Amino acid sequence: MVAAKDEAAGVGAQPWLTAPETRAVMAALEAAGGPDCARFVGGCVRNALMRRPVDDVDIATVLRPEAVIAAIEAAGLKAVPTGVEHGTVTAVSGGRPFEITTLRRDIETDGRRAVVAFTEDWSEDAARRDFRLNALYADAGGTVFDPVGCGIDDALAGRIVFVGDAETRIREDHLRILRFFRFTAWYGRGEPDAGALAACARLKGLLPAVSAERTAKELLKLLAADDPRPTVRLMAQTGVLAEILPEAVGTARLERLVEVQTDQLFENDALLRLAALLPDDPAAALRAAERLRLSNAQRDRLTAALGTDPRIVSWASPREARRLVYRLGAEAFADRVRLAWAASDRPATTPQWRGLLAVGATWAPPAFPLNGEDVVKAGVPRGPMVGEVLREVEAWWIDHDFIDDKFSAIERLKAVAQGMAY
Repeated sequence: MVAAKDEAAGVGAQPWLTAPETRAVMAALEAAGGPDCARFVGGCVRNALMRRPVDDVDIATVLRPEAVIAAIEAAGLKAVPTGVEHGTVTAVSGGRPFEITTLRRDIETDGRRAVVAFTEDWSEDAARRDFRLNALYADAGGTVFDPVGCGIDDALAGRIVFVGDAETRIREDHLRILRFFRFTAWYGRGEPDAGALAACARLKGLLPAVSAERTAKELLKLLAADDPRPTVRLMAQTGVLAEILPEAVGTARLERLVEVQTDQLFENDALLRLAALLPDDPAAALRAAERLRLSNAQRDRLTAALGTDPRIVSWASPREARRLVYRLGAEAFADRVRLAWAASDRPATTPQWRGLLAVGATWAPPAFPLNGEDVVKAGVPRGPMVGEVLREVEAWWIDHDFIDDKFSAIERLKAVAQGMAY
């Protein structure tokens, strides 16, 4: 087992490590199992070494799940058996969750799930993990342990390398193909590991066996990276992208969209980036959304973003932009503007695109001032004609740039009502 001794490789006094909530959990485990019975593991250690933000704090322990629950509850903390059959208990300390997992080794794998046995051997636990930079542990004092070797160096250099044989790791869990690309997008620097890339390309046909939910989660996480473009290119070149997203029509629009989002200081919008990979075809968007089992809200946004009617052009006037916002809704309008901008090969139109986005961001569509009762009061009998009259008056109201004068709208309603044949 390799322990980090130099300050550059140690995690130091990280806020998450020294927080009272964290110390309470570690103290509870050590009270039951003695010193060094528990260590931080995975992402928190990796990100601390890479000087990246740490969101989740995971802990590995030699204690069995039932002992973990007893220890956590004895300390007055909450224990949630989130995955006891796989050795996982969630401790809640100060309102913060900590996932605690007993050291494991794989007994049987089928590419989707694993049968595990508990162990007290840190090296066995490390050997079943996906990448060397994720097989890192740190004790309560911040000393880092690297059982598989090279994990510390990989983290510091931004290398994504499988633990042991890449093909073996992928056959254990087919999702690791997508995890390789996701970690490359988020943490990789320089050329990707050739052996890992070749194994992913060779075994891409295993991906359809992965659940849609897991596939979608990895894909959206990948697309949320600051700059996923080089990784998506690799996915396209290896055929991995076509396996999980057969509707994809190329990466050109995604390439430009990332530039647009950076230029506009937008947050990394994974769903819009997914839309950029698809054709302007709501039917294709719907197929992709259903196959990936996206949420209803995600599905609706994706299909609305990829609609083609009305066409979005950079030279639309503010008045025309307001009509589009009213018709499409602010979110769909902004999505279509950004996708149209990304598809444009005319950089000189950038100010116009920005102007359209400004309209969508600052103009709040007013409510149409009339309703069905107003139409009936104007003399139109109840029935289908009420809706027809209302739509005609609304079209007039929109054409007059959403005139803020209910009296004028009523006068127009009267004129339309008088001209209708009932």
